[in-house]
Amino acid sequence: MLGNIPPQNIPSPNIPSKDECLRLIAETNMMDNIILHSRQVSQVALFLADQLNAVNFKLNRNLIFAAALLHDITKTRSLTTGENHAQSGAEMILSLGYPEVGHIIAQHVHLDYFCFQTPPNEAELVNYADKRVLHENVVSLDERMAYIVKRYASTLDHMKRVQDLWEESQQLEQKLFGYLTIDANNLALNLSKTPPKEPQ
Repeated sequence: MLGNIPPQNIPSPNIPSKDECLRLIAETNMMDNIILHSRQVSQVALFLADQLNAVNFKLNRNLIFAAALLHDITKTRSLTTGENHAQSGAEMILSLGYPEVGHIIAQHVHLDYFCFQTPPNEAELVNYADKRVLHENVVSLDERMAYIVKRYASTLDHMKRVQDLWEESQQLEQKLFGYLTIDANNLALNLSKTPPKEPQ
């Protein structure tokens, strides 16, 4: 229950279908490598959602899938414009009438809020999944962060931001896998054994 509102009166999030997500990806001329990355992020996020839901969490798979597919929706153009693609992507999806999806996209680089004691949420799963996928490959946090340092940490300020991001991601990993029997180091192997079914 949310406050004094009965559960049946809580509005369901407006979520684009898989076809709608793919249409948006095509319309924005997303680069092929970014499409492959986004598809893999969606697989990781869905896999973790299924594992967590199996131990009685209630994560919204459709919301996670759409947000993961669209998390880099403005990344291609940002390579030319230099814009903050998390912010502009969120604004774009919000303008199309998908506020819940936009809210998650806005947090796929940095979470608005993190607490170790609160239940896992959809934004945390998409954020973490993105940190575990380098190009289209599932890698460790260390490998992903090494790539981010090499590519983006050109100043001391950037290095500090990456260090903060790394620490946040490590805490998030501990939180998510603390509920599960699988090891974070075996994520790629477990994903290959039990690939999640994509929502339509």
